[in-house]
Amino acid sequence: MARKQNATWIWLALNRENRQIVGYAVGDRDAATCRRLWESIPPEYRKGLIYTDFLESYFAVVPEEQHRPSAKDSGEINHVERANLTLRQRLARLVRKTLSFSKSLVMHGICLSRFIRRYNREIQRRWWLDQFKAAIA
Repeated sequence: MARKQNATWIWLALNRENRQIVGYAVGDRDAATCRRLWESIPPEYRKGLIYTDFLESYFAVVPEEQHRPSAKDSGEINHVERANLTLRQRLARLVRKTLSFSKSLVMHGICLSRFIRRYNREIQRRWWLDQFKAAIA
């Protein structure tokens, strides 16, 4: 039986328009980590609507007038769930039952940061290509 001692969670914030990761934090599922996520989001993105699941931490950090808690089956947070799946598929070191799993939080942080930069470049390239195709169609 697998145990989740010292469980660490990756929190992501995505831009709904172009699907880029605009902020992230690593830590527990508590308000302190949620606050770090909030502070990692650029100020211009913090002004918009924020769609989350119903985790208590969001209610303590995200301003009520901007917060839109949504059930997973509503479709409002599908993009973040898809990004989480992509993260698990492409970064084997995050999946405990692989040979490449690392227990070093520093290494997780470095790899996560590099992955996000590469992921955002890939998403941006695809987004601009789609915009170009739509403009000439």
